Amino acid sequence: MAPKAAALVLVLLAISGSRADVNPDEVAGVIWKYFTELGSNAKDTVDQLQQTEISKQLNTLLKSNLQSVSAYAEDLQERLVPFATELQARLAQDSQRLKEQIQQELQELQAKLAPYADEVHQQIGTNIRQLQAKLSPYAEELRSQVDRSAGELQRALEPYAAELRERLQDNAQSIQASLSPYADRLQEQIDGGVESLKQRLSPVADELKAQVEQSVAELRRGLSPYAQEVQDGLNRQLESLTLQMERAAEELRARLASSSEELRAQLSPLARELREAASGDPESLRQRLAPLAQQLDQRVGQTLEAFRQQAAPFGETFGKQLVQRLEEMRGKLDSGSAGVEDHLELLEKEVREKVAAFLST
Repeated sequence: MAPKAAALVLVLLAISGSRADVNPDEVAGVIWKYFTELGSNAKDTVDQLQQTEISKQLNTLLKSNLQSVSAYAEDLQERLVPFATELQARLAQDSQRLKEQIQQELQELQAKLAPYADEVHQQIGTNIRQLQAKLSPYAEELRSQVDRSAGELQRALEPYAAELRERLQDNAQSIQASLSPYADRLQEQIDGGVESLKQRLSPVADELKAQVEQSVAELRRGLSPYAQEVQDGLNRQLESLTLQMERAAEELRARLASSSEELRAQLSPLARELREAASGDPESLRQRLAPLAQQLDQRVGQTLEAFRQQAAPFGETFGKQLVQRLEEMRGKLDSGSAGVEDHLELLEKEVREKVAAFLST
């Protein structure tokens, strides 16, 4: 089964147990990903939407994977396939229509703003500087939280290395009997440290997203006086900008969560190795444990340092992404032209709204 098909199956299986568990945004995200992965790039996606036998693919997909689940899943299967088929048929038409509409609006907007080009440039430049100033403390706070949390976890794990070295002085039977509970405590400490880290980083991501919304609102107020006759075009461009920035904020949140889980996955083998050692021959137990006891501190330190290096700059990277989006916005207003990504983002928003409306029934 193709990755895109498997992803759709997994989400449908996840939501099939109860109506209360249905997440329209999650379903819409998977359906949109299913569509967009049909092509190797944005243009191919739009072209291939007209050619895909989505009905046949979804029917095969659902019938082979949802036969043994609840009645709600069967109802979902019966309703989702025709809905997705109709949605796929409309996507190509809506995509072309929206692309032409955006291009026309942007050309009109560019013409209206041309006499105020200097003021518009200055306004966007001011917005960029203000956004950089607002994001800088949060980026520093994110870096600080990463360093602080990693340091606390390292200090929390340090006693385990000393304890393991002390245990090697006991007799083999005593070591083997105590090793499994010791490994469990080590795993609990790792899990607790990672969860604490995630709880500390999440609020910073929320604040960064709030600053994004505020920045776009300020840009709207600053540009509106120059575009009074073409507000719809300006609003659509700002809506596209908002979608881009919100996506960057969600990507930041996802990257923080992913890095935290990677940290857990890299530390957890330490506990697993201890459990495996406990199940082996008691006579060679010390020989198997000695290298691990000597390396435990070093391995923990290297893993946490790698996490610091990876996650600490996320805030600065996020800020650079947003500045790039604002620069691209300024370029579009200057040239009066937009890329295919602009209309695909707005089309995706429309798809999400349609899926939410469909599932609400």
